[in-house]
Amino acid sequence: MKQPGKLDYLEMPATGGTLDRLKAFYSAAFAWSFTDYGPTYSVFAEGLDGGFQADAAEAPAKPLPVLYSDNLEETLRAVESAGGTIVRRIFSFPGGRRFHFVDPAGNELAVWSH
Repeated sequence: MKQPGKLDYLEMPATGGTLDRLKAFYSAAFAWSFTDYGPTYSVFAEGLDGGFQADAAEAPAKPLPVLYSDNLEETLRAVESAGGTIVRRIFSFPGGRRFHFVDPAGNELAVWSH
């Protein structure tokens, strides 16, 4: 249900890779599905929450989309198999564990688990 003032959408660039390559990556790694709106735009509906990091040593330079996984090790293997590049191996943080990867367009994302 849409609520005023709540995060509702995340748009990421696809300029560092082809749209088809990105769709194939997210389909293979996370079973995402897409709806195309012309040759240069495709949408996904996969859930969204958010947070702010005020620690300059930990804060990402750009927005950091964070995905959830029930099995972090399995998801890391899926990301690598789909062509993602792991840029920060699994580590612990308050509340769980996570890893960071770069998709074929150069976008950095993280995956976390309890």
